[in-house]
Amino acid sequence: MDVAEEDDYYYHGNTSFNFSYDDYPAMCEKADIRSFAALFLPIMYTVCLVVGLAGNALVVTVYAYHKRLKTMMDVFLTHLAVADLLLLVTLPFWAADAARGWELGEAVCKMVSACYTVNFTCCMLLLACISLDRHLAFARAQGRDQGGRLQRMFCRRHCWKACLVVWATAFMLGLPDLILSEVTWASNRSVCLAIMPPSMAGGGKAALEGAEVLLGFLLPLLVMGICYWSAARALRGLPVESRGKKWKALRVLLIVVGVFVVTQLPYNVLKVYRMMDSAYAFVTHCGTSKVLDKAAQVTGSLALTHCCLNPILYAFVGSSFRQHMMKVAKRFGQRRRNRRRRAENPAEEEGMEMSFNSESASQVTNTFSV
Repeated sequence: MDVAEEDDYYYHGNTSFNFSYDDYPAMCEKADIRSFAALFLPIMYTVCLVVGLAGNALVVTVYAYHKRLKTMMDVFLTHLAVADLLLLVTLPFWAADAARGWELGEAVCKMVSACYTVNFTCCMLLLACISLDRHLAFARAQGRDQGGRLQRMFCRRHCWKACLVVWATAFMLGLPDLILSEVTWASNRSVCLAIMPPSMAGGGKAALEGAEVLLGFLLPLLVMGICYWSAARALRGLPVESRGKKWKALRVLLIVVGVFVVTQLPYNVLKVYRMMDSAYAFVTHCGTSKVLDKAAQVTGSLALTHCCLNPILYAFVGSSFRQHMMKVAKRFGQRRRNRRRRAENPAEEEGMEMSFNSESASQVTNTFSV
């Protein structure tokens, strides 16, 4: 994307939100858009960072504590939490950029821009993998062998291959940001954004954004829709006595899809419009450009909230994860109580250790079990 220093069109955003209108015949003053971004984005990014770090760090901690991921769902949830965390740690950089401009150099600009795109795309693709895994697991539980080859390929043994494909695809989409992102001067401040060569400014930018919409929204939405629709149809066929569990499961499916659509649809609709504008230059009015800039900031922040909701939607609602979390909490609590007891009664602890090491005491304590 070409940036002309005299054009005051720039607004803050990560690389997914940077759009230019270089062919405007007159300068479009956007100081109000920058002021809005300097206030709105740091607040939203701080909320997402605090809430998202707490939830996703808990998921990683619980699974890391158990050291072994038993199911594909465990693996996908761990990768999803890691991708969310890597995405969230880029937000302080963008918050500082919104408030003061980019002050961290070009190398950090490239890494942060690429990290944002890679992990955002990875999160969306992992949601599709989780949907497919739940669909196949439900089919197996119902005694149905739907998609036999798919069942054999999408299993615990080949799980690492699916994760490798997801990360590799996301990395490919992040390469343009890694290569093209620069720190440049625009609107009286330094900014970090992807600047495409003049030969690629229109078609290349539109193609890249189209790929992001396809892989980051349409493909996950299609997979989620097909898998969860199939599961809902199967749930409707359950006996009447299972109606309570059936509707509870259906509500979970509807919430998962509904949250995905609500958080991601506005952002991607705007990206499609921007993509078409890059190719055909629809926007020629300064007021329209301002509205779109502000809408990009709001919808982009809304899309980021999905990183905070992922642990609630996918991990915390699972009974197995709740059991793992309870075990970790109990062990942590027991260790704290033991440390407190040793701190309060060091003489008693020393005596207990001496008695446990004695031969006579071993006969009394060998039947004790936790």
